[in-house]
Amino acid sequence: MKRTTLMLFAAALFIASCKDQPKENSTTETNKVEHTEQHSESAVIDNNWMNNIELNNGARWEANPETNEGVANMKSILTQSNPKELNEYHEIVNALNKEKNYVIKECSMKGPSHDNLHVWLLPLIEKIDALEEAKTLDEAQRIYKSIEQNVNAYDEYFE
Repeated sequence: MKRTTLMLFAAALFIASCKDQPKENSTTETNKVEHTEQHSESAVIDNNWMNNIELNNGARWEANPETNEGVANMKSILTQSNPKELNEYHEIVNALNKEKNYVIKECSMKGPSHDNLHVWLLPLIEKIDALEEAKTLDEAQRIYKSIEQNVNAYDEYFE
């Protein structure tokens, strides 16, 4: 119940932060979704969001160029990094957050494409937050792998 409430709150926050406001007034940067409770690692790293995302009548949704750029940068971060230590995983969080914030700030999508972007994005935000909070190397590795899966799945739903 609390998880659902948190996800609805986060969705409202991100929907409100999208480009419905002029860029000059947009100072919202989201580095973290506030956690009102500790989520189990398995709840964070699962990809159940794939059960909720939809295609555009069988086709991929058109995303704005800035969103595609931010996601491409996240992919690059993940493919170019080869973390071996816990602190290296934590360092990757900063780069991923920068790109995630760019995607949120520059979002100009509307309607169903926008709604489906959030189905993809909200679990990714939770995973990035969880990676930052990872206490063991094993935990960080599992979360990192789930982040890779989430980011790489973007191209299945958006173009």
